[in-house]
Amino acid sequence: MKIYTKTGDKGTTALIGGTRVSKAHPRIEAYGTVDELNAFIGLLRDYLEEDDINRSVLLTIQEKLFRLESHLAEDHQGIQTRALPALHEDDVVFLENEMDRMNDALPELTHFILPGGHKVVSYCHVARTVCRRAERIAIHLAEDFPVMEIDIHYLNRLSDYFFVLGRKYSKHYKVDEIRWNP
Repeated sequence: MKIYTKTGDKGTTALIGGTRVSKAHPRIEAYGTVDELNAFIGLLRDYLEEDDINRSVLLTIQEKLFRLESHLAEDHQGIQTRALPALHEDDVVFLENEMDRMNDALPELTHFILPGGHKVVSYCHVARTVCRRAERIAIHLAEDFPVMEIDIHYLNRLSDYFFVLGRKYSKHYKVDEIRWNP
């Protein structure tokens, strides 16, 4: 299979279901931003030590994001050839349980913190902010097109996960959290 089809050379692409839309369509912006997030997560995962449990957690998250991308790329008016893989409330609970596990070993958060201190911490915060952007775009998309509530719920919780993950790695790498003093 060739990776190039030449069908997008005039600035259009097909949604799942067959409808061709502009590459600037809100659905393309939404799933493209989730894809960007997925790429950042891959980068973050590559910086973790081989035996780090969070490598497998991040791989699980990447698979869930592919599901979410397919939902955002679906044309609900098009031809449905098969059911898309679903996200479930259990996927959100998984993120919450991971955050609880990490939070148990962290000091209480009493102030805003500035991103940074170590490459891994910074990548966590980049993933968090890209995730927030993806969430905003998905919410905006939902104003005019069908978007599954679970997808927005998952993105919301996932950005929280990356915040806690950044704090976990600040502690792991023994770097101070830089307090923001307004």
